[in-house]
Amino acid sequence: MSTASLPTTTTPAVAAPVAASTKAKKKLTSPIASIIALFIAILWTLPTFGLAVSSIRPEKDILTTGWWTFFTDPQISFKNYQTVLAAEGQSALGSYFVNSFVIVIPSTLIPLVLASFAAYVFAWVKFPGRDFLFVVVFALQIVPIQVTLLPLLTLFVDLDLSGSFWPVWLSHSTFALPLAIFLLHNFMKEIPPGLLEAARVDGAGHVAIFFRVLLPLLTPALAAFGIFQFLWTWNDLLVALTFAGGGPDTAPITVALANLSGTRGNAWHLLSAGAFVSIIVPVVVFLALQRYFVRGLLAGGLKG
Repeated sequence: MSTASLPTTTTPAVAAPVAASTKAKKKLTSPIASIIALFIAILWTLPTFGLAVSSIRPEKDILTTGWWTFFTDPQISFKNYQTVLAAEGQSALGSYFVNSFVIVIPSTLIPLVLASFAAYVFAWVKFPGRDFLFVVVFALQIVPIQVTLLPLLTLFVDLDLSGSFWPVWLSHSTFALPLAIFLLHNFMKEIPPGLLEAARVDGAGHVAIFFRVLLPLLTPALAAFGIFQFLWTWNDLLVALTFAGGGPDTAPITVALANLSGTRGNAWHLLSAGAFVSIIVPVVVFLALQRYFVRGLLAGGLKG
């Protein structure tokens, strides 16, 4: 008898979860859910849109009327951008923009490298006290950054590192390591042990296993944390202001934005243009790597 003519049956134990999953998908794809999601998206992007509109309005209009009046009396001026992007002057963002890249790139790469090695050790190398030490590292995530600023600043002054980028690099790396180790550890634990056993049978040691077997599989997790750390460091003001100071030699763009508001907080025409310039890089990075960001954050939380 042909197998094509055999009737297919579905047991109640299997049919119930399938039906529940199908029903949930229909709810998520309903027109009402789509309208709600669209409304939330518009509401979320409305401040950014208002910021973009304000940045191209004349100074007088920004200080006297709201950005929504642009549609009834459209007046466009790019003088604000010319001022903040000027080659020199207190309100220029050029040197601060470069400083942000100098701060962000090492502050993202250093914790990624160190956390990758540490996560591999916690996940696949057995040693006494491993679980206790991992819990200690995980618990460091709840330590407020503000508590550590004064001890770290004292340490950097004693080491004569003030006035350079090293205090900012080391501070951001230190604050990022607990979360990075936790995320990468969870991702590594989901990798089938058979892959590592096969590599050991072929004579591979820990170094070869890490670089040849695990590292190619860690791309989503590394990209996820890299994006998170990049955005966090780029938008940071507290750590940069504490360890980098406010000078144009080491201060990032966030410090310059804080200074753009003026001594009386009335230079909103410059602040809107400078803020919109500063968000371009994070938006481009996130949109380019967002698929890795979602996959990496979900790593270790789902089975199958």
